[in-house]
Amino acid sequence: MVSSKTLKDVQKLTGCLASLNRFIAKSTDRCLPFFKALKKGKGVKWNEDCEKAFQALKEYLGRAPLLSKPVAGEILYMYLSVSEAATSSVLVRQKEGVQKPIYYISKALLPAETRYSSAEKMALALIIAARKLRPYFQAHKIGVYTNCPLKLILQKLEVSGRLTKWAIELSKFDVEYLLRTAIKGQAVADFVVEFTEPNMEVARMMVEQTKKTFNWQLRVDGSSNTHGNGAGVVVSTPEGDSVECALHFDFKATNNQAKYEALIAGLRVCTVLGADEVEIFSDSQVIVNQVLDEYQARDENMIA
Repeated sequence: MVSSKTLKDVQKLTGCLASLNRFIAKSTDRCLPFFKALKKGKGVKWNEDCEKAFQALKEYLGRAPLLSKPVAGEILYMYLSVSEAATSSVLVRQKEGVQKPIYYISKALLPAETRYSSAEKMALALIIAARKLRPYFQAHKIGVYTNCPLKLILQKLEVSGRLTKWAIELSKFDVEYLLRTAIKGQAVADFVVEFTEPNMEVARMMVEQTKKTFNWQLRVDGSSNTHGNGAGVVVSTPEGDSVECALHFDFKATNNQAKYEALIAGLRVCTVLGADEVEIFSDSQVIVNQVLDEYQARDENMIA
């Protein structure tokens, strides 16, 4: 290959590279200088960045690894990577202790997507791969190697509607999230090495924050009126599952008493589920402050 000189040459180059996309790791990032040159229109200029990218691409293609073919029923693995301009992924299989690439995927981020958080970009990389490689995801169990707590993020109750939609879409497949450790294969190592330290630091911070955020949570509420007494209990697990209970009392109770009964019932549910530390949410200041030992109950039915 020789360096391009005209707009037509650059268009021809990017067209050829598009057809080789599945064979090139992080092709969008590698070809970004060419795309920027095309945006300049007729006045395209083959600058120093284009030449560096072109020479690096030639070197890569000269040693590009051969793609492997998966065997029916085997577990496949995926590595994800994000940059400011693109998301990338590689699907691999493990053979004789070495991970061999099956398919590379890379996609340029839209202007709105560049403003996603690091977590959302990682989730986007996975959802793009799942859509592109749907036959592989349908026929195989996929282990996703990442230092980003994707499973917890996608299961968090407070996630955005976008992440919730992606979580539902991914739930159709057998996906397991694995902590990335040693890389077994040079091709995969070359792919992962470009995952920059700042992003790794963000991932580590996200893991620490996740440990603090994803704990057992208990939400309780109760009410009392002329039609009867009742309460509602919602227990959220660290894995993102929830248990909901509706209670009806056969005895008369005040609003605070109904809320207190809901709290007791909720704590019993947490105990049965194996919770050792629970974060409690209630709109009753009386109940909250009594639990915190800041209020002293005067009603004998509420003295714990």
